[in-house]
Amino acid sequence: MTFRLMEGSPRVAIAGVLILVVAVIDWRVDLNFAFAFLYLLPILLAGTVVSRWQVVLMALLCTFLSDFFDPFPFTVATSLPQDILVFAALAGCGLFSCEVTRRSQREVESRRRYELEATARREAEEQLEFLIESSPAAILTMGADFLILRANSAAYRLFGLGQGELPGKSIRSYIPALGRVSPIEPRQTFRTEMQCRGVRGNEEVFLANVFFSTYNTAAGPRLAAMVVDASEDLRDREESNLEQLLAGSRILVGAVSHEVRNVCGAITIMHENLVRSGALNGNQDFEALGSLVETLNRIASLELTQSSSKPQAGMIDLSEALDDFRIVLEPCCHEADISVHWDIPRGLPPVWADRHRLLQVLLNLTKNSERALRDADVKRIDVSASVGEGVVSVRVSDTGPGISSVPKLFQPFQQGAESTGLGLYISRAFVRSFRGELRHDPAVPGCSFVIELATAGSGELERERIGGNGTNTAVIGR
Repeated sequence: MTFRLMEGSPRVAIAGVLILVVAVIDWRVDLNFAFAFLYLLPILLAGTVVSRWQVVLMALLCTFLSDFFDPFPFTVATSLPQDILVFAALAGCGLFSCEVTRRSQREVESRRRYELEATARREAEEQLEFLIESSPAAILTMGADFLILRANSAAYRLFGLGQGELPGKSIRSYIPALGRVSPIEPRQTFRTEMQCRGVRGNEEVFLANVFFSTYNTAAGPRLAAMVVDASEDLRDREESNLEQLLAGSRILVGAVSHEVRNVCGAITIMHENLVRSGALNGNQDFEALGSLVETLNRIASLELTQSSSKPQAGMIDLSEALDDFRIVLEPCCHEADISVHWDIPRGLPPVWADRHRLLQVLLNLTKNSERALRDADVKRIDVSASVGEGVVSVRVSDTGPGISSVPKLFQPFQQGAESTGLGLYISRAFVRSFRGELRHDPAVPGCSFVIELATAGSGELERERIGGNGTNTAVIGR
């Protein structure tokens, strides 16, 4: 109000001067005529600036001046009604001017605010348009009938279509799973994601990660979807799984060869004893049996080496690997009602290992712990890490019944195992393949395994890695 009064101070001054001029005229001109109507001009002018109560005060002042300089004598019967009418007229005109001015100012302010909002909205729409068009993910909007209304450039590239060919087509032709979504309801909104199969314009099938949601507009409900091609991720995952399968198969064959060599060695000794005794000299079947045993021993002695393209152990961040392990482990343990306790210090040094194989070893150990804890009273798994001289130890312990036959713990084809009986054998072979060690710690109650990994920068390990000594051959031959 003060700012408005200061802004309109020239008008207030002019209104004051006009009131003074009308009062002087009314005083000096000796006519039997009332000049009260002349006060309307300054009241109207002041009403554009001052407030309502100030308009009322000015109307009172002008009424007083009009009555004071009135040439007719004051009488209650005639002058009082006249003064009331003059005051009402002056105050009404002033308040009318005040309200008209206020409304005009509100309209101007509203128009200015609308223009600012429109400008901001236009800038936001331009930024959103740029973001959508520059997005590497395909973004589409559809109506309640699942017909495509709009698509960005990435959508045309993803589906292999020319610019402008998507609008008007059904999304069911390209993402069939979206067509099986429940009908879009005007009052129901949802946001979710799914992984499904997509079809390009040339009938090529790809794996799609789809993030979609519904929203309402004046024209009806809409469905918005963001589609990402996940085919490359699927290929990488499957190639990694295949590589792990091949690695496990090589170790499995190595384990079988190891056992066959032991049997062949025993048969060879018995054959040599019979040769020395001379009891079967000249027997062709006996000589053929010796040749077969020698051939079988030679086949079983073939060492399986890794190809040059196979991933080798390298320097990894152990903290990040344990974080990945935690992401995989905790949901499974939560479902099995097993509590998991972590004691991983900060700042673990990098170690020499293969990240995926190390994760598989940890998962194998905890899967064994889950089976051992099925009937345990206390179901708990502890995962901890500690740093020693040139080595980092990762311990996995549980509160299960423990292991009955420790000497044969890492031997292949364990009797009574739920699977092939190769889990611990392969796990230790994995750890030894990158110069680590997996051992059982009988001093800890329950069951406890320790994975010892060499820290990156170990001089001996670096020399072995550069020298390329045949590590995996020795491992498989164990």
